[in-house]
Amino acid sequence: MVLYTAPFPNSCLSALHAVSWALIFPCYWLLDRLVASFIPIACQKRQRADDPCYLQLLCTVLFAPVYLALLVASLPFAFVGFLLWSPLQSARRPYIYSRLEDKGPAGGAALLSEWKGTGPGKSFCFATANLCLLPDSLARLNNVFNTQARAKEIGQRIRNGASRPQIKIYIDSPTNTSISAASFSSLVSPQGSDGVARAVPGSIKRTASVEYKGDSGHHSSDEAANGPASGDPAEGGSLEDACIVRIGGEDGGRPPEADDSASGGQARNGAGGGSRGQTPNHSQRDGDSGSLGSPSASRESLVKARDGGSGEPGATNSKLPYKASGVKKAAARKRRHPDEAFDHEVSAFFPANLDFLCLQEVFDKRAAAKLKAQLHGYFEYILYDVGVYGCQGCCSFKCLNSGLFFASRYPIMDVAYHCYPNGRGSDGLASKGALFLKVQVGSTPQDQRIVGYISCTHLHALPEDSAIRCEQLDLLQDWLADFRKSTSSSSTANPEELVVFDVVCGDFNFDNCSSDDKLEQQHSLFTHYKDPCRLGPGEEKSWAIGTMLDTDNLYDEDVCTPDNLQKVLETEEGRREYLAFPTSKSPGAGQKGRKDLLKGNGRRIDYMLYAEEGLCPDWKAEVEEFSFITQLSGLTDHLPVAMRLMVSAGEEEA
Repeated sequence: MVLYTAPFPNSCLSALHAVSWALIFPCYWLLDRLVASFIPIACQKRQRADDPCYLQLLCTVLFAPVYLALLVASLPFAFVGFLLWSPLQSARRPYIYSRLEDKGPAGGAALLSEWKGTGPGKSFCFATANLCLLPDSLARLNNVFNTQARAKEIGQRIRNGASRPQIKIYIDSPTNTSISAASFSSLVSPQGSDGVARAVPGSIKRTASVEYKGDSGHHSSDEAANGPASGDPAEGGSLEDACIVRIGGEDGGRPPEADDSASGGQARNGAGGGSRGQTPNHSQRDGDSGSLGSPSASRESLVKARDGGSGEPGATNSKLPYKASGVKKAAARKRRHPDEAFDHEVSAFFPANLDFLCLQEVFDKRAAAKLKAQLHGYFEYILYDVGVYGCQGCCSFKCLNSGLFFASRYPIMDVAYHCYPNGRGSDGLASKGALFLKVQVGSTPQDQRIVGYISCTHLHALPEDSAIRCEQLDLLQDWLADFRKSTSSSSTANPEELVVFDVVCGDFNFDNCSSDDKLEQQHSLFTHYKDPCRLGPGEEKSWAIGTMLDTDNLYDEDVCTPDNLQKVLETEEGRREYLAFPTSKSPGAGQKGRKDLLKGNGRRIDYMLYAEEGLCPDWKAEVEEFSFITQLSGLTDHLPVAMRLMVSAGEEEA
């Protein structure tokens, strides 16, 4: 399949579109600024109440007449531009594909060696998030603002969180899973002069995978916001590599010595035991100052964590013993509850080695371009500006695209987009729909392609329209079945491909606890795809939390940084205070401090589903990790979610 790298099939149409948009844009921008000046966010409302002479109010009074006068003057040009722009949309392609050709340390995108489908299996990590990158006037209705700056900052945080090193801790003793302060010091020590993590010799009895998180009590807000990014190419390790620490159970807690042997290098394979990649290793960029991106900052932060932030070597960090003890707990969970045999947490960072990113509400074109520029520092393949405009394919006139955005570290083979035809009201102005992708993640020694399917969608938002959402879920399943059938090149006699995962994700705009959403909760989609957070219709697992934040409290000091928000959401009281709950459950459900009667842990409307059926024979996909991510605190009104799948041949596992 040919992937479209430009929105129009020829340069003449592209030039006409550029001229038409140049005539429309001044009117669009002035209207956005004029409306935005009359929609204050929560913190501005508080400042305005405390200070009647608040500067922002004076600016509104002064600039609103100027915006209005210029808007009126720009209307004739916008009208001419619209007459030229509207018919051009019938020739517009439904997405733009961008590939970063300059790979490696200079270009930033990761170099991935091809997976051959051998070994114990390979893990793939998926994340989804609603970013609310609307025109500023509309974004303010959700209590977020400054769309262009947010887009750049969001891209930096995702890139920095995903490119941080994944730390693995190997424990020699089969019974002792605690980590001493001396052992923790090896998180810094096993590095050579080139900054690459080194493995420490010794036998491996048990393993635990630990992803470093800074102690929220001892790190700056900038560090918490940006997360540890990879450093300079001369000083960073491989993206797929993990920092390896081996802990001895009988050495009295002595820190092990570093070893540069070949066996150490062999132990540094990436997560999943499959491909071994090279590092994107970005230098610090704009907005990265103060983050854990620099090597010196990373080492300093690790020392802080080791010493408890006090500078005293005797103090220990409490989070890592908890993580290590999770090895025993996970084994016990697997025996008692097979569905609970994976890690789940509220994380301050996006998962290390993130492979696929599905985003919603990236409506603004300029914001999408800024986001793409940042994410290309980690993801090689990106699809953006997905959707249709004007009157084509859908019933109503579309002013905005679908808002869908996809980024991948693996090659994209096929793409299809469909617009939902039944949107109404304000939702009918955007071309909400579903994006279907087929990606190649490797090839077997017999030259069979190893592929996966990913579907990203954003359903109808109006809460009273359950029937519309159910119709859209029906369409989603039908379109996905058609896409798989049309893109499959395999047959029973000639299996040219191995399908190893099938994932559906996005903002579904309904939750699994609200009594108003019973129709969607019982949809057949959940019989074909598994939701790791769900026990059944109307029943969530105890650890699952809502992904929709209470927009009135987005900028409270308690939740204004990723670490603070993580800490708050780990408590029941914090979830009741800062997550959105279904308003129909109690008359006071939307009021602060009146959420005692509410069931569940908030509205979980962002989903990550995976299929256990429909994969190639003798292969299976299992969840390794599931996380709710707070790294975008203050930048959007949703919590991103991430899932790591382990795919493997069932017979090898047996």
